[in-house]
Amino acid sequence: MGTLDKAVSTQIENIQKKTGKSLEALAAIVAKSGLSKHGEIRVFLKESLALGHGDANALVHAIHASDGTRAAAGKEIDSILDEIYTGPKAGFRGIHDTLIKAIDGFGPYEIVPKKGYVSLRRKKQFAMIGPKTNTRFEVGINARELGPNPRLLPQPKGSMCPWIVIVKSKNEVDAELKAWLKAAFQEAG
Repeated sequence: MGTLDKAVSTQIENIQKKTGKSLEALAAIVAKSGLSKHGEIRVFLKESLALGHGDANALVHAIHASDGTRAAAGKEIDSILDEIYTGPKAGFRGIHDTLIKAIDGFGPYEIVPKKGYVSLRRKKQFAMIGPKTNTRFEVGINARELGPNPRLLPQPKGSMCPWIVIVKSKNEVDAELKAWLKAAFQEAG
């Protein structure tokens, strides 16, 4: 079992402990809700089971077997990157490559490809990079002690990364962004 698979498995086990319900019982609750859209189900789980954003999101993915890891399973990293950075998103590949080159200088880490982005991990995820839309590239940063800064967009409590930075060109991969990523890298152990 890969590091990410183990982390997701542990998260789902912890959700079951928190709620006192098995994954099957949780899936039945979702089915009974009549909701079908990911975001609606996530909100429902947050409200009805008092789950954080990240736990509710992971649970929806587990119930629907829809996470980006499964979508990327069995594919080579270059193939996944070619899929991510195609069509209107092709122009973002330079930002991706510039970020990876900078992060490579921090030390060893793991690139875990997802369907539409890559997760960067040590003992835990420290960043997520990729195009959010055809016109927006985001760097998610998982570090506690950042901010305030107008470039750092705080995310809802329980999100996979508490900070997002929108990057419009590879020139914005500057010393400030690299320092934030290095802080997250070091926190991730």
